[in-house]
Amino acid sequence: MNDVWSKEKAWKWYDDRTWMRGCNFMGSDCANRIDQWQALGFEKRLETADRELKLAAETGFNTIRIIPEFIVWDQDHDGFMERFDRYLATAWKYGISSMVVFGNDCMPPKNEFWKPLQLGEQHYDWGYHGGRKFSQHQHFGEMGYHIMDEPEIMARHEVWVREIMEKYKDDPRICVWDLYNEAGNSNRESVSLPNVKRFFEVAREVNPSQPITSCLWKHLGHKGQENYLTEVEQYIAENSDIITYHCYSDYNENIKLIRYLQQFERPIINTEWLARMLHNTVEEMFPLFYLMKIGCLNWGFVAGLYQTYEPWNGMWQSYEAGKGEHIDFKVWFHDLYRPNLKPYDPHEIELIQQYCKLADEDFARGQMKK
Repeated sequence: MNDVWSKEKAWKWYDDRTWMRGCNFMGSDCANRIDQWQALGFEKRLETADRELKLAAETGFNTIRIIPEFIVWDQDHDGFMERFDRYLATAWKYGISSMVVFGNDCMPPKNEFWKPLQLGEQHYDWGYHGGRKFSQHQHFGEMGYHIMDEPEIMARHEVWVREIMEKYKDDPRICVWDLYNEAGNSNRESVSLPNVKRFFEVAREVNPSQPITSCLWKHLGHKGQENYLTEVEQYIAENSDIITYHCYSDYNENIKLIRYLQQFERPIINTEWLARMLHNTVEEMFPLFYLMKIGCLNWGFVAGLYQTYEPWNGMWQSYEAGKGEHIDFKVWFHDLYRPNLKPYDPHEIELIQQYCKLADEDFARGQMKK
């Protein structure tokens, strides 16, 4: 198996690009990721994505994070592969490269609320984060169920990961392979470690020109006063070419977390941030990421059927239990634009554009010096 990139190689890759900034992207007319990738309604949804990706470029973004849906590939292989390529091309048309995610541990338990994913018309509930009344974004107290828990389906996932990575391993339209989203989440902890390891093994066998990573997301926990990594996160940190992480906490917590992550001496990208309700704001976070040259991709872009401007369902549970005093219910949670493509807050967009312009000027000066 090929080795993890050296720190020198990782920094060269990172420094040869302008500051990476963008969002986790799904078109506003998608109820979920099946809608994003399936044949039904795709032409219309790609038109929506085209408009919104153009807006992303005008905002100053140059990167998106996308999560393909396994069952679409599994049940409509050729159609999925063609649509996936068109999606990459649409983003690239506006100078936007894509970070691709495969695995995902944000899953509800297999209880009375769980339903198997199916192609076709997609249901959504109004007023709920993610468009689902019952989702992984609430407190179940049970372990989340992943279809990869079934060995034969896990074997198909390996084929999926290998095929896409082999096809695009030298394609400039893809900037990063983000192999697994929030491994160990949904009370899965180390249950997902074998799956994560297999994804990394497949990726190293493919040996792409783009870096391989997976996000650290659990705020690194606390044992006494010491930060620590969970077992699955320790594996990820040791086997990633660059460090990616998620943090929806406030400015102060982000400073502590960044300081901790700097110990790995590798480029850092925050692949999920922006939680106004939890005091994680554009005004504070975006200038910080610029100043420290930490790549950043906020969650959400244009408010739509997926409704990520709404709170996580667990926030309502906390409030109802008398523990929601820290949550600001007066503001949107995620998303930067309204359904009419006007900014949620024009001042946020002006600030983003200002720092994107500064970053590109910084990069141009650095390139001229070289």
